[in-house]
Amino acid sequence: MKKDFLWWRDGIIYQIYPRSYADTQNDGIGDLQGIINKLGYIQDLGVDAIWLSPIYPSPDVDFGYDVAEYTDIDPKFGTMKDFDQLVKEAKKRGIRIILDLVLNHTSDQHSWFIESKRSKDNPYHDWYLWRDPKPNGDPPNNWQSVFGGSAWEFVPELGQYYYHMFYKEQPDVNWRHPKVRAAMLDVFRFWLKKGVAGFRLDVFNAYFKDSAFRDNPTKIGLRAFDRQEHIYDVSQPEMIPLLNEIREICDQFKETYVVGETFLADAAQSAAYCGDDKLHAAFNIGFAHNRWHPKRFLTASLKWYEALGEKAWPNNHLSNHDVQRTATRYCFGEDDRRAKVAAAMLLTLKGTPFVYYGEEIGLRDIPIRKKEDIKDPVGITFWPFYKGRDGCRSPMQWNSELNAGFSQAKPWLPVHENFPDRNVIRQASYPDSLLNFFKSIIEIRKKEPALQRGDFYPLVENPRHILAYLRRQEEDQVAVILNFSSRNLEFDLPDGKWISLLDQDKQISDSIKMNPYGVALLKLQT
Repeated sequence: MKKDFLWWRDGIIYQIYPRSYADTQNDGIGDLQGIINKLGYIQDLGVDAIWLSPIYPSPDVDFGYDVAEYTDIDPKFGTMKDFDQLVKEAKKRGIRIILDLVLNHTSDQHSWFIESKRSKDNPYHDWYLWRDPKPNGDPPNNWQSVFGGSAWEFVPELGQYYYHMFYKEQPDVNWRHPKVRAAMLDVFRFWLKKGVAGFRLDVFNAYFKDSAFRDNPTKIGLRAFDRQEHIYDVSQPEMIPLLNEIREICDQFKETYVVGETFLADAAQSAAYCGDDKLHAAFNIGFAHNRWHPKRFLTASLKWYEALGEKAWPNNHLSNHDVQRTATRYCFGEDDRRAKVAAAMLLTLKGTPFVYYGEEIGLRDIPIRKKEDIKDPVGITFWPFYKGRDGCRSPMQWNSELNAGFSQAKPWLPVHENFPDRNVIRQASYPDSLLNFFKSIIEIRKKEPALQRGDFYPLVENPRHILAYLRRQEEDQVAVILNFSSRNLEFDLPDGKWISLLDQDKQISDSIKMNPYGVALLKLQT
């Protein structure tokens, strides 16, 4: 490994949804020991860090994103001893652990909220956003919950409403309260001392709300939430000083990384939260929602690079626990050719790649056919217009045995019916499989500084069928050619002698023939 290798800039981050990765307790839910057992696989894949979706105690109204205790492990996932073992065993393999911090809201089962709800004079009452009704009894303002309905929940015993951006079981905390701020910052310190290398901050720019609780302006939209300009319920100026403080805490530990999930923000707004004294990075949410067209991905990338400038390093993702899987969106049936193009793009664009578990074998979303099959409450609320997020959270498919090798018990979500053919063991045995393709691109990336931290230069300004770009780090230059079409095409290369990194060092000059959905990685010979 090169001495100047920086894991969060030059490496690859692998997101695991713990409920769905590997179950060793045979209760149908994945756990920490399951992840520990798969560390050899993760190391062999070639990633540098694991981002774990929440593993804290939770009643699971929002499957872990309603936290009942910030400094413990939910028994369904294991114990703190298991977590310590995970950090230790991962470190042996050169793998860091990133935790998901959900600090905008807690569960209504958190001890803070239980106390807050007891009385108006309880010391914890002001740890949450309580407001009196309007004179006619209506909620304090027009703010809506993103999960449907008013964002205000009335508690008759207190004669007050509390605010919740998400479910009513997820009350938002009052970040303006000094004791709340101190308690939340201690959460960072606790896990950093445990050996955690970084954090993903869930909807961080929603921490602060307008101090006067003014009504949001209205606009045209489908849902009530979409019929508002979200000026007063997110992205308040108080966020910047807080990010300065978070970064100062994290910088006291070696090579930490903090990435934020910006909520209701465009590229420019997201970039404003990044920098040497703020977040290391924020997610480019729009990139993952592009239709299958090279120009769309190029435009989104260039817009992101321009917004960030020199102040922060970009990152890229195509899938996560909240969006439909890459292969489901872009592939036809079980054909993985588009998935290979998407993988090559994700792993070679400028920025840190985030790979969602199962993306490396082309997992498809499980079909959701009936409302009664849905576990995600969002899907229940908005059925049939939106089926929720269960589809992209199905169990990892390890082999062709019972429940795809995920569990001996009935899984919490069904395994996709394609698991006898689409699983790790089967794909590992086929040289041309998506899994082996993923590994080959990752291996090339690790050898080529240009693909890790090189500059980005489009080779086609207005692509119709082929996305082509150059990555350059000093003398090291790699050209990436991606055929988004089902046609045989030919692409004219920049001047120079090029050598194929995917095709046994084959030398190429002038032009290259691209198969339908073909991928070419070419290194400039010097």
